[in-house]
Amino acid sequence: MRFYLLVEGYTEKSVPNFLKRWLDPRLDTPVGIRVIRHDGWGDLVRDLPRTVEDCLIPSKRDKVAGVIALLDLYGPTFYPEDKKTVKQRYEWAKDHFEKQINDHRFRMFFAVHEIEAWLLSDPGLFPAEVRKAFPGRIAKPEEVNFNEHPSILLDKIYKKTGGGKKKYDKVGDGTAMFAKLNPEVAYEKCPYLKLMLDEMLELAKAAGN
Repeated sequence: MRFYLLVEGYTEKSVPNFLKRWLDPRLDTPVGIRVIRHDGWGDLVRDLPRTVEDCLIPSKRDKVAGVIALLDLYGPTFYPEDKKTVKQRYEWAKDHFEKQINDHRFRMFFAVHEIEAWLLSDPGLFPAEVRKAFPGRIAKPEEVNFNEHPSILLDKIYKKTGGGKKKYDKVGDGTAMFAKLNPEVAYEKCPYLKLMLDEMLELAKAAGN
């Protein structure tokens, strides 16, 4: 049994193992997660109906638990002008794309505001000089906002403190830290990540796992 995970770039390549470390202990058998990478959010949204249709073609070899699309909440420009807050944008976009696909096995999710917020849930992953420079608001990682989203905050702190390097590397540093991040910690501190994991678990169990 597997999920298809549709992502917008290379940073998310470490996400499947991270998700599996939370999901697998709660399932009878481990679930597979196959990543389909796109060249940015626009590419993912444009190809979404066709990609989901291809993923849901019945296979004798591997049952599909669901198709999950994951975008950063920060970045896309498809939100209506009156949707300003995190809650408004998240709820509108999730509803919009799930209605567009109209299949209960498809779910749309957003990292609020980027997947780096999940890393901020465990400051111990970062060099000591970086940790000391973290603002108090990272206590609620998903509230690191549109104006200074997580990777921008990290880049600024790395440049200011040194952090052992000149800047935060989204792919290199992110991949290394995701391998160490305890999903239970992120689950407790990031409500929108919790929503995603809970729905994925529900889909896997509904599919017979």
